[in-house]
Amino acid sequence: MIVINVKENESIERALKRFKKKFEKTGVLKELRSRTHFVKPSVKNRETRIKAAYRQKMFAEENY
Repeated sequence: MIVINVKENESIERALKRFKKKFEKTGVLKELRSRTHFVKPSVKNRETRIKAAYRQKMFAEENY
């Protein structure tokens, strides 16, 4: 459960922004969306390999 303590003289908008950031970090929505449909393990593995290759490519370009 996410608990946000509203500090003295803190606006509601600021507290709501902190809540949204904490909620995003937990990854609840991301997991919920991923559970809406079944993805075969082979497809998952392929996607992770493609993402890893992309990250490596970007990292290599950055270091040149």
